[in-house]
Amino acid sequence: MTRKLALLGSVACLVLSAGSARADELPVRKAGLWEMKLVTTGSPVPEMTMQHCTDETVDKEMSNNVSPMAKQICAKQEIKKTATGYVSDSECNVAGVSTSSHAEISGDFNSAYTVKTSSHAQGGVAGTAGRDTSMTLQAKWLGACKADQKPGDIVMPGGFKMNVRDMDKLKALLPK
Repeated sequence: MTRKLALLGSVACLVLSAGSARADELPVRKAGLWEMKLVTTGSPVPEMTMQHCTDETVDKEMSNNVSPMAKQICAKQEIKKTATGYVSDSECNVAGVSTSSHAEISGDFNSAYTVKTSSHAQGGVAGTAGRDTSMTLQAKWLGACKADQKPGDIVMPGGFKMNVRDMDKLKALLPK
């Protein structure tokens, strides 16, 4: 369970850094089912693949709903368009752990995109202080969502399913 919470926290930070842009905005992803493979170094869960059913409304809601939460926990959140994609920098604090992150985002948001993130965490419980983590998210569009899925559904490894529209549930899973 602790690993799932740590992973959900990592995914939440990734969403916060990429989804709460202000200076420049990320494009909306193509509607349908996206496979997202997350490879992490410096984490108890090195790799996982999940599926996310989305549409234009969900992507916009994620940005709008995450933004207030990001303002509460992030002192800095910037995103800038570059010649090859986007760059995001953030400084956030969750449960006494301060994390500085830098992400490079590339791809077309219609068929595939990649987010490469490096972060440094300080504070918190023993074992967290001074930890460096690298994450690579490789997303590819698979086609239409499955019949039993609705926009916003994320299916995690092992079949655990949640909907990003339930951000209050996600906030409840993050450590205080």
